[in-house]
Amino acid sequence: MDFSASQLTLLDRLKSRGPQSVKILANQLGMTTMGARQHLQDLATKGYVKTTANAEKQTRGRPVHYWSLTQQGHSHYQDGHKDIAIELINLLNLDENTALLDTLIRNRSQQQHSSYEGSLTKEPLNTADQLKKLAQLRSDEGYMAEVRLLPDGWLFIENHCPIASAAEACSGFCQSERDLFQQLLGPDVKIDQVDHLLSGARRCTFKVKQQIA
Repeated sequence: MDFSASQLTLLDRLKSRGPQSVKILANQLGMTTMGARQHLQDLATKGYVKTTANAEKQTRGRPVHYWSLTQQGHSHYQDGHKDIAIELINLLNLDENTALLDTLIRNRSQQQHSSYEGSLTKEPLNTADQLKKLAQLRSDEGYMAEVRLLPDGWLFIENHCPIASAAEACSGFCQSERDLFQQLLGPDVKIDQVDHLLSGARRCTFKVKQQIA
């Protein structure tokens, strides 16, 4: 499917920010509301976006329609090699092969740890800078990660999961990545997952809080 640069940006915004009005999208992209609406309508025709059925009302009574990704729109971000991966995971998930699957997950986690740790320890970093660097590393792998500051910590957000299909077939992948974050950030940091893609949320979100000694 061919998309213009503006349409790809619109898809990315809806993926990372969730449902938004055409006015907000237009402001973010620096284009007119009419121009943004034309791109959205084209994407809707292709089956990638939709408007919410129940529109909220402004003070003057005009309905505000929010645009969001359809299932096909979310699928635009999935890994094209998922079918082979799922077949392998399902094969390893058989009773006689579970130990081999655990070894695969553990080896993947160790490789990620070595890769991330090298980037996070090149120079002394505080937790905020570590999270920003980790978000950059994860985004390079397709997770569309970002960090948001909270009054009592941070939100570490992954707007896309390129291994979602694999994680759905084996929950061990999710647990290993949560453990990986904890190992990288250290025992002085508390990590709680507040959104989980496989539990019905549109993304995975972790609340990160500095422990008080």
